[in-house]
Amino acid sequence: MIDPRLLRDDPDRVRAAQAKRGLSDDVVDVALRADASRRSAIAEFEEKRGEQKRLGKLIPRAEGDERAELLARTKVIAGEVKAAESAQAEAERAWQDALMSIPNVAADQAPAGGEDDFVLLETVGTPRDFAAEGFTPLDHIELGRRLGAIDVERGAKVSGSRFYFLTGVGAELELALVNLAMAQARESGFTQVIAPSLVKPRAMEGTGFLGQAADDVYRIEGQDLYLVGTSEVPMAAYHSDEILDGAALPLRYAAFSPCFRKEAGSHGKDTRGIIRVHWFDKVEMFVYTTPEEAAAEHERLLGWEKAFLDKLELAYRVIDVAAGDLGLSAQRKFDCEAWIPTQERYRELTSASNCTEFQTRRLDTRARYDEGIGAVATLNGTLCAMTRTIVAILETHQQADGSVRVPEALRPWLGRDVLEPLRG
Repeated sequence: MIDPRLLRDDPDRVRAAQAKRGLSDDVVDVALRADASRRSAIAEFEEKRGEQKRLGKLIPRAEGDERAELLARTKVIAGEVKAAESAQAEAERAWQDALMSIPNVAADQAPAGGEDDFVLLETVGTPRDFAAEGFTPLDHIELGRRLGAIDVERGAKVSGSRFYFLTGVGAELELALVNLAMAQARESGFTQVIAPSLVKPRAMEGTGFLGQAADDVYRIEGQDLYLVGTSEVPMAAYHSDEILDGAALPLRYAAFSPCFRKEAGSHGKDTRGIIRVHWFDKVEMFVYTTPEEAAAEHERLLGWEKAFLDKLELAYRVIDVAAGDLGLSAQRKFDCEAWIPTQERYRELTSASNCTEFQTRRLDTRARYDEGIGAVATLNGTLCAMTRTIVAILETHQQADGSVRVPEALRPWLGRDVLEPLRG
């Protein structure tokens, strides 16, 4: 959640951030009213409780009618204290609900607007000119069929639309990507993690995925568990309710997990192939650091993502995502989008988000510094989302005979230089 002090001291900044996201600022006024009601309820309870304590001290010294009057008043005040306590608890819940409904305050550098209002930061590499090479590129679906690597027909038969099988070299390619990503993460000082894909509601709510993104989340009925759409969720909750050693920060984790998304609102989009699917595997970087170091760590995460895409020899661009497309938790987000030849457009492969202290406030994660207990910031960044990365590799590195050249960095993990077609 946002810092309550910011809401109280500078509500206009929060209003401006809401406008930047294209959202109503009514939540700010609701939260301020809730805060005022909460403070009033606390004062009322403390006043009644104080009177109850005062009467309790007078009764032992009183006699006769005075004692009877005090006892009668004590009985009345006990009911008033109970009612005031209940009102205080209700006011506290309303205040917390109001705070939880407000997204992280977008960074000043984040562009205003929605999905199409991003700012282009950098373009890396040049998309291949297949016409100059004398052939028309095949899409990843046809390449996957010829290589025996992707089976969407049987995926749909077994599990429904937006599911698939990776077979043969397709499965090998994913495992090679996992190994390459984890090797880079280890060399960069990350602790490798295999994270659970089922989490309790608090983990989902704490990371902001039961807010704007709730429609895209799978819930396990009868068990009060959720399937995660990213290992950001379990990793953010990993140190929940803990006080970390500030001297040990940053804590960097690289977590592998399956990810599940309903893809709500994507009806008719990317219905063919494995660009937009209900399940995929991913290696996600997750960092706990000091609030002062968060912006610099954000740039480092982007640098690691770019280094990985460079190893895959892909053409890509880096964008500064607009505030309206940040999601609930992020203050600022960078996306790396790879060129997909048959679509003749860039598509998102990785994201790096600075969530500042938004998630740690919700999950009660703090750190002990020399000056005392203080806040911790969290950041997350995709190192490799398997399906989209496989699409980019197959389409970018295909050859005229239907084979696919393996990027040099992947060859030690894949054990071959070229993926050869099994059928025409």
